[in-house]
Amino acid sequence: MNNTITSANAILAIAVASIYPVPVQIQGFAVDDIYDTDAIDPSEVLMGVDGVMSAGFVFVPIKQNFALQADSASNDIFEQWYQLQQAAAEIFKASGIITLTSIGRSYNMNNGVLSGYKPIADAKKVLQPRKFAITWNSVVPVPV
Repeated sequence: MNNTITSANAILAIAVASIYPVPVQIQGFAVDDIYDTDAIDPSEVLMGVDGVMSAGFVFVPIKQNFALQADSASNDIFEQWYQLQQAAAEIFKASGIITLTSIGRSYNMNNGVLSGYKPIADAKKVLQPRKFAITWNSVVPVPV
């Protein structure tokens, strides 16, 4: 393992079975922003009026947000995914893998749906990054 925590060598690839059956590498990330993942609540916790707590396991989806530069060629992947879903009035599921070389970890993402889509880049002094989100059924860490 390297002595760094850089994201510069992170690799993200996604496959959308109906469109991109072979994983496609996502490139052209925003300045200081590749992706983030929302925190999850993997348990349901209830506190009774008598102060006794109860808890139970629950399945939860995992939302991951991506930021791509306005001129990223990978915007085309999300645009095509969105447009084809609109035309079919169907959801096309994705899978993905993230490899974080600097820390020797990979994450397999399964059964994802396009859950956030920014149709056009905001125009300011320069065009701003576009944001997309995929909600995954599972994200599984795998040592590399």
